[in-house]
This record gives sequence, C-alpha cells and structure tokens, in this order.
Amino acid sequence: MEAKTTQPPRASPYPRIGESRLAFRGLPRAGWRDAYHLLLNMPLAAFFAVMAVAFLLINGVFGLLYYIDPGGVSGARSGSYADAFFFSVQTLATLGYGVMAPKSLFTNLVVTAEVFLGLFNLAIATGLLFARISRPTARIMFSDKAVITDFDGAPALMFRAANRRRNLVVEADVSVSLLKDVRTAEGVLMRRFDDLPTLRGRTPLFFLTWTVIHRIDETSPLFGKTREELLADRSEILVIIKGLDETFVSTIHARASYQPDEIVWGGKLADIFSYGADGRFAIDFRRFHEVVDA
Repeated sequence: MEAKTTQPPRASPYPRIGESRLAFRGLPRAGWRDAYHLLLNMPLAAFFAVMAVAFLLINGVFGLLYYIDPGGVSGARSGSYADAFFFSVQTLATLGYGVMAPKSLFTNLVVTAEVFLGLFNLAIATGLLFARISRPTARIMFSDKAVITDFDGAPALMFRAANRRRNLVVEADVSVSLLKDVRTAEGVLMRRFDDLPTLRGRTPLFFLTWTVIHRIDETSPLFGKTREELLADRSEILVIIKGLDETFVSTIHARASYQPDEIVWGGKLADIFSYGADGRFAIDFRRFHEVVDA
C-alpha cells in the first residue's frame, strides 16, 4: 500500500506541552540559588563552556593576586602576568612542575586559599559531570502520527511506541490524556485534562514495540469529535510512558503529544512485523512512522 498523504501540519497557535514558547511574566527568577538545576539541564556544550569560563576566572583572579606580589613566586619573571596566571593554573590543579614555587608569606597564603578552593572546585565539577552522565534516561520513540480508525468493530485512537535500547523496561505504564480548552458556567476559560483509558495500560515487559489503543465510545472525550472541533478547543493528546529500566534499576519516563494536525482520520499504522527468508521474526523500523490507507 502507498503511504497515505495528509495535509501538511500548520503552525500551532499555542505551545506544545514541554515547549518553551511561553512568556512568563512576574515569576521571580531563582538565579544562582538554583544553579544545580540549571547546570544539570543546560546543553552539554553550554555546561562545559560554563565550567571553562569559571576555571579561567578563578585562575585570572588568583593570577592577579600573585602578580601584585613582585618576587612572591620564585622562578616567575618579574612583572609577567602570564607567569602568575600559569602558576595559578598549576596550583589549582596541584601539578607542581618545580619551575615556579611560592616564596613570600603573602603568596603562600594565597596558595593555601587557592588549593582549598581547588578541592571544592574539583569535587563540584566531578559531581555535576557524574550527575549528568549517570541520570537514567529513556530511549523510547513514538510514532510521528496518531490515527483514528476502526479497531475490533469500533473507532479507536492508535499510536505506537518502541524501546530503542532493546533492553527491558519492567512494569511499564502508559497514560493518555486529552488537554483542551473548556469554559465554565461563569465564562472562565480553563485548560482541562480528560483521561483517555487504553485497552492495555500496562505491560509487564516493554521490549520491542507497543501499540497504544484508546476505544472511542460514548464514554470517550473524543466521541463525535472532528478535527475542526479539536482545533477549535486547542486540543492536544498527551502521552506518558514510565517504567523500571532493567539496566539502570531506576524509574524512567518518556512523553509525547499529538495535536489535531498530527492525527490521521481513516488511516492506519503500517505493518512493521514480518518473517524473513530465513524464518526469523523481523521488525522493520523504517516503516515505524508510516501511515497507510485503512
């Protein structure tokens, strides 16, 4: 079958859950009081850039202290800030090449303070890097599109997920919700979550793929809804999968969402399961996101 053609998604007038296209006004900034959270969540390149800048600043300040004490560092050229700076680098890193050494009382006191600071700096940098690397993460992917098609004699919302690590996620649970605008009897506009129960909301072992199915019957918040109505309500379908990663022995989670332009009415997810010529069971992930005619 040929892939079903759909209308190109249009830019949504509201941010998807988890996106940063929001303007926060009047919210106090935590600033460096929440530096740990900031350093853990910034991109890795930015993290290394911040650590490098902090390293240079520390050595720049201590290098200036060594520089203002002429003759305080034996082996350093008089009036050379470069020698003072690199002596600071050696001191902070506890290298001790033996070419330059503290001589005066003032310089020895500065060296003592820098070594003390260096111990904390190394511990903080090591702890932050380990925390970033050791955090358990999920490698779960979701189909680009969801479909609404007949399943077992009734319309159903369907999409699929896959565990890209090929290990086991134990006791995995899926939660599907419909987020939409509602107006109260008093005329107040609110965003509301409605649960979308699935036919199988839990699996003992999540290893390969998982097709999540929500039956659209009279009790479903999607019953009788059209694409235009979902767009008018600024609807979004939120999906959360969580479970225990067997490798990390820690709880992991992954989330995705589908807006009305990402739901194909009357399509179905392409079949990705087959048997090869050698009789082995195969999964074709090249068709994982493909939607075909029902």
